[in-house]
This record gives sequence, structure tokens and C-alpha cells, in this order.
Amino acid sequence: MVTNEEPAISRSNAGVLPTAQRRILLVGVDPTLVDFRTMPDLDAARVRAASAANHAGLTALGFTVETCVIDLGATAEAVLKEALSSGDFDCVMIGAGVRVVPENVLLFERVINVVHRHAPRAAICFNTSPGDTVETARRSLAAWANR
Repeated sequence: MVTNEEPAISRSNAGVLPTAQRRILLVGVDPTLVDFRTMPDLDAARVRAASAANHAGLTALGFTVETCVIDLGATAEAVLKEALSSGDFDCVMIGAGVRVVPENVLLFERVINVVHRHAPRAAICFNTSPGDTVETARRSLAAWANR
């Protein structure tokens, strides 16, 4: 079983991939439910393609990656709790569909609170676009290790 020991990153190798297997949970709203008006460069197909590429990229770097796709509220908390109950995570990344759509602010609050309650040792991070997901995970794990 993977434990939530601090990542094997020191200040001298903060930009380097951790040596131990790390678990990352990627949390996002089902792309078919997202209002992309606030993200005009994205659509459901691009998000799905980026998600697959990010999963593959993180896996290639040695991370164990799980994805948690939630709805806009009816079952979001329960689905996220179930995903978090599968074991300890070193990092939980919350996608833009949860946090940048103004109508989703209450969902974002609930997601943060569920992560805080059920994965208190995990780094919580936010990418700025699907294109920087891999670097965001690396940066967040390094920063978390150096706290």
C-alpha cells in the first residue's frame, strides 16, 4: 500500500521527478457538462484529448494517475469521496471546469472541502490549462516536499 510519506524530493533536486511512486488524482467535471464560454479555446473534445495525453505523460514519468470525473453537484461529492477512498494520494489536481466557471463556485468549495477532509496530506494544485498539467503536478509535489 502506498503511504503518504513526504515525496522524495530535496531542495537540491526540487525540479527533478521524485524517486518513489507517487499517486496523483486528476479531478474534473464531465466535459459534456462544462460551459466553455469562459474558456473559448477549449471544448469537450479538446479536454478529453488533453486528459488522455496528460494521463499518459504523467504515467510515463512514473506517477500512478487516477481520474475522477464528477458532475455539477448531484453526485460530485460522493464520487470524489469514493475516488479518494481508494488509497492515499500525494497530489490532487482540480481542473478548470470545476474552478473557473463562475456558476461552479459552490461546487469548487465542496470539492476543496472533500479533498481537505479525505486527503489532508495531499498537495492540492491547479493547472492553468490542460497543457501544463504535467509540469503543475511536478511543481506541486516539489513545493509540498519542501514545506
